[in-house]
Amino acid sequence: MSRLKRHRATERAIDKQIGGNHYKNFKIQPIEFITANKLSFIQGNIIKYICRYDKKNGKKDIDKVIHYCELLKELE
Repeated sequence: MSRLKRHRATERAIDKQIGGNHYKNFKIQPIEFITANKLSFIQGNIIKYICRYDKKNGKKDIDKVIHYCELLKELE
């Protein structure tokens, strides 16, 4: 077994982030909050984008939050 495969087997997925570190500064990561509270896909995306907007994509992430809120309102 290669060294890389052994390392991956012991590394927890929740402890790594692909594509940045914008969730690492939170006491609880958005995915943990979303899962623990059994939120829907749309609710989860609202939480995810609002948590990261000031660390990643700024206004674009706020626009995504607004869009998901509109979707939630339409679909409920």
